[in-house]
Amino acid sequence: MAIRLLIADDHAIVRSGLSMLLNNQPDMEVIGTAADGGEAFDKALELRPDIVLMDLSMPPGENGLSATTRLKEAAPEIDILVLTMHDDEEYLFRLLQAGASGYLLKSAPDNDLLTAIRTIHSGAAYLHPSATKSLISEFLQRVHRGEDVERFQVLTDREQEILVLIAKGYANKEIAEKLIVSVKTVESHKAKIMEKLHMKTRPELVRYALKKGLLDFE
Repeated sequence: MAIRLLIADDHAIVRSGLSMLLNNQPDMEVIGTAADGGEAFDKALELRPDIVLMDLSMPPGENGLSATTRLKEAAPEIDILVLTMHDDEEYLFRLLQAGASGYLLKSAPDNDLLTAIRTIHSGAAYLHPSATKSLISEFLQRVHRGEDVERFQVLTDREQEILVLIAKGYANKEIAEKLIVSVKTVESHKAKIMEKLHMKTRPELVRYALKKGLLDFE
């Protein structure tokens, strides 16, 4: 089946150009477009694409960072590839924390975009080469400062919340009721948590939470 895509960009000509490029690929289909983050959020929940191509800056509407954060909380199964004009380290880390699966400069060649989409759809992350350099540089700086490198594997706020509830013994259905989300959403978050922490079982998550002191606040 074709990779189902939603394009969010405030420039109509960009949306049109990307749609033409992607619809010409045998394994891709653009199922919708949006002019700002708010519209992207609403259409993503309605259309349920595999991947949202999210422009980072979409004035005067909701920006890509805010929309990414909200969408990953509401529908963690939808992957997000962020497109931006600027190579900004601050936004890179904030986007990864928000749950974005990829980060690509708009100046990149068409083939890089197609590769990024296919890479993300296969279940891996994709970062523009310059972003990868920034990420490695920051990691090495944290190691040099003696910080806990495990904290570099960022969980979103919602993932941290669910991790704590899992560690406290709540079942998926109980977590769903407590957070007012579906059981499927909880399961998706749990899968992402295990993937990011390289863990496979609930006991491993409990031990991790205890080690990090996540259960000490009550």
